[in-house]
Amino acid sequence: MMPRLRSPGHPPSLPARFRCPVRTMPVPSSQRQSLWPRLQLLLLPPLLFLLAVAPLPSSSSSTSHKPCTVCRNIVDQFHKGLANTEKKNFGGGNTAWEEKTLSKYESSEIRLVEIIESLCESDAFECNNMVENQEEHLENWWFKQKKRHPDLFRWFCVDTLRVCCLSGTYGPDCLECPGGAEQPCRGNGYCNGDGSRGGDGKCACHLGYTGALCMDCVDGYFSSWRNDTHSVCTVCHQACKTCTGPSPKDCGECELGWAQQEDACVDVDECAAEAPACEEGFYCLNNNGSFSCQACDASCAGCVGEGPEHCKSCTAGYAQEAGACRDIDECAQPEEACPQEHQKCFNTPGSFVCACAQGFQETDGACVPTPETQEPQEAGPASSSHEDL
Repeated sequence: MMPRLRSPGHPPSLPARFRCPVRTMPVPSSQRQSLWPRLQLLLLPPLLFLLAVAPLPSSSSSTSHKPCTVCRNIVDQFHKGLANTEKKNFGGGNTAWEEKTLSKYESSEIRLVEIIESLCESDAFECNNMVENQEEHLENWWFKQKKRHPDLFRWFCVDTLRVCCLSGTYGPDCLECPGGAEQPCRGNGYCNGDGSRGGDGKCACHLGYTGALCMDCVDGYFSSWRNDTHSVCTVCHQACKTCTGPSPKDCGECELGWAQQEDACVDVDECAAEAPACEEGFYCLNNNGSFSCQACDASCAGCVGEGPEHCKSCTAGYAQEAGACRDIDECAQPEEACPQEHQKCFNTPGSFVCACAQGFQETDGACVPTPETQEPQEAGPASSSHEDL
């Protein structure tokens, strides 16, 4: 038997001969009444603190699930330890003597110790506590039960500690999940408590499924295949709120943004309504089952679609040209846009800018030569006073 660490218990109470007798003096009733309000004031802060820091009680389901999770992890780590030590031996110089005297490493106590030491992280309290308290069972399985019960999880967690159930069963008595242990919830959901000693066994169905056994379809899905033991639910066409098949003609009820027309649900074009769907400066863009409002082009004062070709009218600085609102080049107009001397006109989208020509700077609203400007030389060809920005 291997030495074990034992968790410290509660300190023992002192024997009677070491206890100091405490005598209490009777308190008159009038003093008791006057002391009570003060006692209330003294006791209230500690009580409020205890209520604030006390952990909320966890549900019975999660409490009963946790020991199983810990046990399952221990078994998983045990199998990893088996794999990690599979090709090891005692490592001494006289292997033949070691195998004869100490038995083979494969089934040795030394190997078991190495595996057990690797089962839990140092800060995993629940894991370390379970290993410490149940170490004798692990030893028993290792030396006596392994051949008869090769499934460590079933022997240790299910049959011995009784903290888990086999897959497809749940609860204290490991009852079968709805639909049977082989295919809980008909394969279309999860059994609450499956594999643990907790839970109520009710089915939590996958998306699109409903019912006690997850055999029925929710709205928006239809049954595309079904027999006594299985069911397949397929999503309806986007036009359908309910349906019996995959196309818009199979709708039982149309989805929002769609309307019944003849024998099918068709998209409602909100942009074709008499009342404008979008505010001024935006145009309506229809899409399946809905619509969106998009900003008009900068050249448009109101529009019916994307781009300068769909303007209702043009904003200032733009004019209709070849069926679209185009920028007006104010700098190219007969009437000079920048009449001030030494000014230059720069065209911008929808407008223009007047700025002093090169070698001049603005001072008091006029363009005057910069200090660095040299004396005028012989006049050369006149430069253009129009540029585009």
